[in-house]
Amino acid sequence: MATVALTEENFRDTIDNNGIVLVDFWASWCGPCKMFEPIFEEASDKYTDVVFGKVNTEEQQQLAAMFQVRSIPTLMIFRDQIVIFSQPGMLPAAALDEVIQKAKELDMDQVREEIAKQQAAGNDA
Repeated sequence: MATVALTEENFRDTIDNNGIVLVDFWASWCGPCKMFEPIFEEASDKYTDVVFGKVNTEEQQQLAAMFQVRSIPTLMIFRDQIVIFSQPGMLPAAALDEVIQKAKELDMDQVREEIAKQQAAGNDA
């Protein structure tokens, strides 16, 4: 599967209508972004059950700001509309494979339960 260019117009729809979405925040002038691009593209061909989206931070400054992207490349993984991974810096192919596998294996009921506990604790404070 090819990567999808994510914009303010299609971002929410992409996240809402897909189980797992990897998002690469990048810019054309960024050397590490250029080095990560073929790794990201290769993974998008390998994992056809996952959506791979790219956010050009120069063109989509609102999205970058909304997710507080301070360094590029930054990789985020959304699963069931929840950010389960966020890390600046490029990943080698093996590390990206490992992160994708862990995202697939994650027990989302447990994640939601943990989020609910944290929100309840925050409301008590």
